[in-house]
Amino acid sequence: MTSTGERADGHDTAAARAENAGGHGDWPALHRTIDTGRYPLDEPGSADWQRVVARARSELAADGCCVLSGFIRPELLDTLRAEGEALAPHAYYTVEKVNAYNIPLDADLPPDHPGNIVLERGNAFVARDLIPAEALIQTLYTNPDFQRFIADCFGLPGLHEFADPLAGLCLNVVAPGMSHPWHFDTNAFTVSMLTAAPEAGGVFEYCPAIRTPEEENLAAVRSVLTGGGEHLIRRLELRPGDLQLFQGRFSLHRVSPVQGTTQRHSAIFAYSEQAGVIGNVERTRQLFGRVLPDHLAAAGNAVRGDRLLD
Repeated sequence: MTSTGERADGHDTAAARAENAGGHGDWPALHRTIDTGRYPLDEPGSADWQRVVARARSELAADGCCVLSGFIRPELLDTLRAEGEALAPHAYYTVEKVNAYNIPLDADLPPDHPGNIVLERGNAFVARDLIPAEALIQTLYTNPDFQRFIADCFGLPGLHEFADPLAGLCLNVVAPGMSHPWHFDTNAFTVSMLTAAPEAGGVFEYCPAIRTPEEENLAAVRSVLTGGGEHLIRRLELRPGDLQLFQGRFSLHRVSPVQGTTQRHSAIFAYSEQAGVIGNVERTRQLFGRVLPDHLAAAGNAVRGDRLLD
């Protein structure tokens, strides 16, 4: 435990991480963490920056997904994993019946609507207010250089952290035998990073652009949920430290059941084009087992960029 600079309260200090990364205590935390040789976040607008951004944009346009492999320096992968292991016991664990839209199961929908197909959600989330400020994933999420890079990859002039005090940054935990079932994201794009891989299973599966801001494409969604849409599904084998850029608002996706004895952990960095995005009460209670005054105050006045079901 002491080799990772862990304090008595279970949280790594920034100074200890700098020592473990090679003693470069004068480097900004972001550049101690990221492999800047491959991903030059310290050179905004440079030729190498533009090369990485162009690749990301091309893959997002073609597939709705881009993976920047080896984004985290390899010497920090053990720290990334250890921080996740320390946080995982604080996740809200529940096995719950849901649908792909994360709306109430008794919603008034036509009989053949895919929202009537009941799924079992067994994954868990550690909310942002439980993640310490010095954690690697927290320092990444809040760093302006990282945010500028992400915005550029998505072709945006800028972006905002979620105003949601629980869902802006979270750690997703999938225990053996559990899965994160088919669903859509609330935000138009998602940034995530695998921090601990399971022994087997836990594969990220997705259906690129299965819906658009104007069209739910219910028949295709229903086909996937009922086992007839295999031709629409793509799969990724992610590794710890890989950064994934994903258009999860429009791409149905899931994490397949985890096998073996090791949990699957991934950090989810939620940003939006609009300021003030807060999760709805129903979904927040599903994911975190609680809501805060911010969620209640925003009820019925959510900031959204489309009129999709959810």
